[in-house]
Amino acid sequence: MRTGAHGRRADLDTDATGRWSLVVPLKPLALAKSRLAGAAGGIPRPQLALAFAQDTVAAALTCSEVRDVAVVTDDPVAGAELSALGARIVPDLPAAGLNAALAHGARAVRSVRADAAVAALNADLPALRPSELARVLSYARGFSRAFLPDAAGIGTTLLTATEGVELRPAFGGPSRRRHSASGAVEIPLGDVVSVRQDVDAPTDLTAALALGVGPRTTALLAPCPAAPCP
Repeated sequence: MRTGAHGRRADLDTDATGRWSLVVPLKPLALAKSRLAGAAGGIPRPQLALAFAQDTVAAALTCSEVRDVAVVTDDPVAGAELSALGARIVPDLPAAGLNAALAHGARAVRSVRADAAVAALNADLPALRPSELARVLSYARGFSRAFLPDAAGIGTTLLTATEGVELRPAFGGPSRRRHSASGAVEIPLGDVVSVRQDVDAPTDLTAALALGVGPRTTALLAPCPAAPCP
């Protein structure tokens, strides 16, 4: 059984009970974060996307409510780096899109452990705090499906499905409305901003930096500690 650089198993944990398996989608790094082009002093977008994903996965793996993390990606660099952190890498479906990738990842998790509770989590949460993620996942336990809206109040950063319940992801654009219409319960917790602060645009990056980002994003943006460089 493979282990990551920090001793965590890179396969799904079949022993722990009562915790969540996270599914994190990550498109090829060369295609990621197009709206950040020119932000952060011209740091290449693939490097930003990888640092965000590394900080997201590393934080998630230390969350008390998380059993294991499966990253759905076909990017070989991202796959190697995130596997080293302890994530299981699930090859993406060719040109299938975000929601198909998430459904595919959930199936991969449940092919190993049929009774898994699964949660889809964005890969661009570089300020993610394990304690806040734990609060969100603990709250979600009370509902068959639940979701957390993003900081803008339009999209979604996390969608959960308890044991035996289909995930039914509808991410992208105004997904808050779609997930609500699908019957998922909106998680009303207020003080979990790090789980809501995804990074799509330069203003999002400024907000994430103000919260305090993880070590890989911090190191990458060292010349710009407070906001994106002009």
